Amino acid sequence: MAEDPAPAAEVQQTTSATATIGRLPILGISPEVEGGRWPAKAFAGEVVTFGATAFREGHDLIGVRALLTSPTGVSSSVVLDPGPAGTDTWYGDARLDEEGAWSFRILSFADEFATWHHNAEIKIDAGVDVELMYTIGEQLLNAAATDPERSEEKRRLLARHAATLASSSDPDARRAVLDDTDLAAIARENPFMGIRSFSDERTITVERTRAGFASWYEFFPRSEGAKRNPDGSWISGDFTTATKRLPAVAAMGFDVVYLPPIHPIGRAFRKGPNNTLDAGPNDPGSPWAIGSAEGGHDAIHPDLGSVADFEAFVASAVDLGMEVAIDLALQASPDHPWVTEHPEWFTTLPDGTIAYAENPPKKYQDIYPINFDNDPEGIRTEVLRIVRYWMSLGVRTFRVDNPHTKPVEFWEWLIGQVNATDPDVVFLAEAFTRPAMMRALAKVGFQQGYSYFTWRNTREELEEFFTSISTETADYYRPNLFVNTPDILTEYLQFGGPAAFTIRAALAATAGPLWGVYSGFELFENVARPGSEENIDNEKYEYKPRDYAAAEAAGSSLGLFIGTLNRARREHPALGQLRNLRLHSSDDDNILVYSKHLSAELSPTGSADTVIVVANVDPHSVRETVVHLDSTAFGIPHGTPFRVRDVVTDTVWEWGEHNYVRLDAFTTPVHILEILEDRP
Repeated sequence: MAEDPAPAAEVQQTTSATATIGRLPILGISPEVEGGRWPAKAFAGEVVTFGATAFREGHDLIGVRALLTSPTGVSSSVVLDPGPAGTDTWYGDARLDEEGAWSFRILSFADEFATWHHNAEIKIDAGVDVELMYTIGEQLLNAAATDPERSEEKRRLLARHAATLASSSDPDARRAVLDDTDLAAIARENPFMGIRSFSDERTITVERTRAGFASWYEFFPRSEGAKRNPDGSWISGDFTTATKRLPAVAAMGFDVVYLPPIHPIGRAFRKGPNNTLDAGPNDPGSPWAIGSAEGGHDAIHPDLGSVADFEAFVASAVDLGMEVAIDLALQASPDHPWVTEHPEWFTTLPDGTIAYAENPPKKYQDIYPINFDNDPEGIRTEVLRIVRYWMSLGVRTFRVDNPHTKPVEFWEWLIGQVNATDPDVVFLAEAFTRPAMMRALAKVGFQQGYSYFTWRNTREELEEFFTSISTETADYYRPNLFVNTPDILTEYLQFGGPAAFTIRAALAATAGPLWGVYSGFELFENVARPGSEENIDNEKYEYKPRDYAAAEAAGSSLGLFIGTLNRARREHPALGQLRNLRLHSSDDDNILVYSKHLSAELSPTGSADTVIVVANVDPHSVRETVVHLDSTAFGIPHGTPFRVRDVVTDTVWEWGEHNYVRLDAFTTPVHILEILEDRP
């Protein structure tokens, strides 16, 4: 980003809803959300694309800049370059590193140098108005040479070129001025501006890096270390035994540990194994049936330990470079203290009973949903108190259960209240629902959201999905590409074998900056309850201790591969971006190809970085085909060969724009290729 251009004598400013279109029209500004109703979003270190539609009457040329002001008041500008010919669109990228509220405006200006240069090239070479073109150029460069904003060295170069244009003794030297790259660079860095217009101001909220770049791992602490007694009763795992799982999670490269609800569980209508209605005395119930005589949302299940035990668990995660996210599930079991203390917070049916939760055909008799219209102020006060309580215990991330079943305006209020004092707190929306609702939740404040990725499996489906998340919604919606959840075991995973797990992990970890895994995925758990997309013997309703060490020793664990993926994410800043995904093609409809590139100018390392992903999305086959790359998407000219290394197998090849690949779903279903000796 360059310094903000100096103010000019002639400035035309567009202002509010009463403003005219402006002397130089500026339309279609991005990033923006609903015309500026909510701020656009970015995270610290994210590369953001600024854009606008800008044009003027006639044939004279314009230039366009995005003028940025950081949260601490530092001004800078981003050069916007023309988009596809004839569209009058302009785009430019900038990396935003400072957290807080940024503002920006779009500047459009008459580019006097570009107009002269364009006309002079055509006319001089055609022998038309030659002396006039040189005279205009001389006057333009002489005026620029007196600009105190330019360095002395650049002023001397401008004056020297102006003198050359004024002299007719050396025609070749005069003509060569138009081709001088140093002159072009000066004009690009500090343009020769005539009339100009500014857009209205827009805002971007830049949040902490983990709001937009993180790897999540979900597990139930009650299952870690759980033991079954001979009489069928259980000794629950707790925070102390769950702490023993943390080093292995950290070793796989995860940086967020997500825990399903850790609160007391109700006994009324408690669910048994596989969501049955006949729970036995040893069945622990669903953690989402929150509340019992032991307490509600501000209490810890007695089997898991004390508040001190929880704080020790959080501290252990932090020591390993991770943080703990907990579930915020705004619902209650029939035994929750709220049911007797605040019956008005629920919906009472005509027969006098309280309505339980339903998602037909699913029924949740053990859960009462909250009615947010009966006492909105009381509910808001209580929920804010609960969130701040867990924040005081070290929680900075909340995975929110089913936010789409609560009023959107409630979330706008709650997240606004929390982030006003604690902007580092992150909320993830677990909302698998209609696009309008999912997008609205993101617009009003949710930093992350679940997505449709889980059900996008074919090349065509994935290309459409990846294009959408990296362009259409990237200014406000951050998809967390979870590969599975306790509720979701897709047919692709049920019947695709280990290859399906490998493919889905590779795509999730490389296509977006956010991804997540529910424990058991690395063990290829793929048996569903008949007729459903849920794991059989679902952990939501029972203890499920796992022997990870035995699986790794037997070679039946994906843990090492997941570790490789997360290491690649840390080593390749291009994988930490959302907006930079570019699709390429192949001759096989089952071979998906995309790249992620970061130029040296925008990379935090100062070096260009490119990763190419080639995936066989058919987990049942061996595919041989040719993939076709547009190498200009990652800064390599057409026809130039380059070396790539597969980060999984450490194999090195020389590639070009057209490359033969063989992807065996049973051994190597995916290539994750880094370009060696990358070019800017």
